[in-house]
Amino acid sequence: MTRTVLESATKTVTIGFDEPFCVIGERINPTGRKKLAAELEAGDYSTVERDAVAQVACGATVLDVNAGVVYNSNPNPNETEPPLMTAILELVQGLVDVPLCIDSSVPAALEAGLKVTKGRPLVNSVTGEEERMDFVLPLIAKYNVPVVAISNDDTGISEDPDVRFAVAKKIVERAADYGIPAHDIVVDPLVMPIGAMATAGKQVFTLVRRLRDELGVNTTCGASNISFGLPNRHGINNAFLPMAAAAGMTSAIMNPLALPVPQAKIAEKKAEVEAAGIILPDGMDDETFVTLFGMGSTQYRPGKEMEAIRAANMLLDNDPHGAEWIRFNSANQGAGGAAGGRRGGRNRRRG
Repeated sequence: MTRTVLESATKTVTIGFDEPFCVIGERINPTGRKKLAAELEAGDYSTVERDAVAQVACGATVLDVNAGVVYNSNPNPNETEPPLMTAILELVQGLVDVPLCIDSSVPAALEAGLKVTKGRPLVNSVTGEEERMDFVLPLIAKYNVPVVAISNDDTGISEDPDVRFAVAKKIVERAADYGIPAHDIVVDPLVMPIGAMATAGKQVFTLVRRLRDELGVNTTCGASNISFGLPNRHGINNAFLPMAAAAGMTSAIMNPLALPVPQAKIAEKKAEVEAAGIILPDGMDDETFVTLFGMGSTQYRPGKEMEAIRAANMLLDNDPHGAEWIRFNSANQGAGGAAGGRRGGRNRRRG
């Protein structure tokens, strides 16, 4: 069976067809996060520190690190991104023990990251574009690390799944020319938004099966792409991830967190409750309040997507005896409730 081995200084994570689904935490990425981008330009890494620790605590087994900030003071990422990537990687691997994924479109940033990352990181990414393959694949061979292969090339991103498969095959074959084995290629077949393409879900499931059966490679994706632009994105993601795992997908770059309820929303809800004439007990803390009214939590906690993935691991027999499912629910709901729920699922009613 195909196994892609990632390592930190102290921990090994294996991506594979018979392994638990690998969750690659996506939050250390300033793209679309103006506040984080501004912090990084100012040398403030507090959000990075918080996100690194929280993602691992909530179930991420690998962390993606992206330093793609366009500085106001210097818009040239070839100059600014390599030192920033180095700083973030050194910081994060000092905080958590999981393997890292070095994520950049800037060649110098990839190499800078590879020089300082301990263990065997994943590199994100190589495409089927000739210039990109010519730079990235020798780097992968030099450092003997696995790489994410994205199924687009010099012609762009095709809506035809057969074309995207052909691009993946080209990358795998070209990698072999550099001595890079197929088990060190993790293909991203490119998940299209289902709101824009009704067949996007069916396409990716078919592609993943082909990539597994014909190329023997592990796969990944940007999981939230599937729900882009639609309401209740978590509901769609929660269905997509187990279905993708059942089709053979072995990892995803995703957010493992349910974010804390903002103070502004708590204040708004308290005003609403007060206006309705509901009298709350004196001294009720915010965590009790948001729990009582079904708002979530004031703390970081695993998102519903993590629940869906852990359930899929058990259903696909990649969680022996449901041990992780029980542990996960024990931590979040109490051990008795989780274990009892599992026993109840196995027994039939009599009478």
